[in-house]
Amino acid sequence: MKNIVKIKRALISISDKSFLKSLLSVLTKYKIEIISSRKTHKKIKKFGFKSIEISNFTGSNEILGGQVKTLHPKIYAGILNIRNNKNHKLDLIKNHFEEIDLVIVNFYPFENVIKKKNNFKSIIENIDIGGPTLVRAAAKNFNSVLVITNPRNYIHVINEINKYTGSTSLSFRKQMAINAFNEIANYDSIIANYFNDKFDVQFPNKKTFTGKLIENLRYGENPHQKAAIYSNENNLNIKQLHGEKLSFNNYNDIFSALSISKSFEKNSGTVIIKHANPCGVSIEKNNLKSFNLAFNCDPMSAYGGVVSCNFKIEKNLAKKLNQSYFEIIIANEFKKDALKILKKKKNVRLINASNFQNKGNSNILFYKKTFLYQNSDDLIINKKNLKVVSKKKPSKDEMESLIFAFNVCKYVKSNAIVLTKEKSTIGIGSGQPSRLDSCDLAINKAKKFQFKNLSNSVAASDAFFSFTDALEKLIQSGISAVIQPQGSIRDKEIIKLADKTGTVLVFSKTRHFKH
Repeated sequence: MKNIVKIKRALISISDKSFLKSLLSVLTKYKIEIISSRKTHKKIKKFGFKSIEISNFTGSNEILGGQVKTLHPKIYAGILNIRNNKNHKLDLIKNHFEEIDLVIVNFYPFENVIKKKNNFKSIIENIDIGGPTLVRAAAKNFNSVLVITNPRNYIHVINEINKYTGSTSLSFRKQMAINAFNEIANYDSIIANYFNDKFDVQFPNKKTFTGKLIENLRYGENPHQKAAIYSNENNLNIKQLHGEKLSFNNYNDIFSALSISKSFEKNSGTVIIKHANPCGVSIEKNNLKSFNLAFNCDPMSAYGGVVSCNFKIEKNLAKKLNQSYFEIIIANEFKKDALKILKKKKNVRLINASNFQNKGNSNILFYKKTFLYQNSDDLIINKKNLKVVSKKKPSKDEMESLIFAFNVCKYVKSNAIVLTKEKSTIGIGSGQPSRLDSCDLAINKAKKFQFKNLSNSVAASDAFFSFTDALEKLIQSGISAVIQPQGSIRDKEIIKLADKTGTVLVFSKTRHFKH
């Protein structure tokens, strides 16, 4: 049959020996000769199957403590020869070489080693040379050779070999070759990025990224777009407990919510997100009060949004949450009675994020074949980053409120204005082309939902005020203290206006644009 290749000989060299026994049974069933590296050979023998150790097959002993065992012409000629090429055939006959039709290899567990060990010498020893080389050769010659790199594919191999009674189809070999090339790229990327991090190379001449497919999503931002989610971890460290499958937009909102809530003190704080922007934030210590304050900042925008509670949700809060419509509720675990209450709503997605961590120090923005790459804005502002520039000095409570407002501001799309009273937001203006428009939006939100709290509240701006008009508008609305980055050519005019109106003005050394 066209494109069907009989497997006469298989080479096996693996570090992960799970599911190996099942595979050996089918290879033996079809009288396929097995060649194996020393440790794999011992395991095969232990299972009661026969194989030829590579050193016996090549006539060359393993050397350098096993670092050189498969790097031999007899191995690579057997894999790489083009089966219908007469010259290749003659070379094999002349050198007494034999064809190898199946290569099963997985690599030294470099990724696991760097997670568990700090010993540089030990880490270097776990960079696989022979494995990726074998896989690359076999994948290149997929017309005649089947290559397998992942034990999870063994069941597919068994089914394929049984289906074609000891042979393989071209379509299956192509599929496995694609998997193999991706596996090599992933492996090399992990090594390259380890070295970049180890020796503090932030912007190498060539930058690679890698990720494991977590799941295919229903669609992208819109139904006509396809989407999937990847991670360079084995999982996302979040667990869905209930509700419909998560979409592209759901994940975007979840990560936006977690990036804020996980920046708070442990087991405190509530964030409500709509379209990746916060519409309510509170760090009030009382969990139920924290949710109420965050929700009341903008209850209209909160409708259909995402709630992220940086604490365990209990029964009373669950009852409160069920009074409104939220697409997603995130928590650091749910008490059993709370979970039972929340599950009464069929479609709400419940997410346990107790194991989620804000790891990673980079942000990437892709556009087609180009991407922007930068360090993450993980700076948490404190008094050391700030300078009081007005004559009027902030009280302790005002300063804490200003710092809270400014730390929230960096998660709001620019131009961003955040109004807060004590430990909660009361108005947020986001994503406007004009800072004055953002001020209007934040003030109008506060007037609509938090009018009583607007007087003597504080405001944060993600960048400096270029003109006095925006500051004037904030002061006229009842703001008593403002925090903004320094650096405008009109900083003196801004300070003069603050002093004239008796407003507290604090400058930050840091800007927090989020485009």
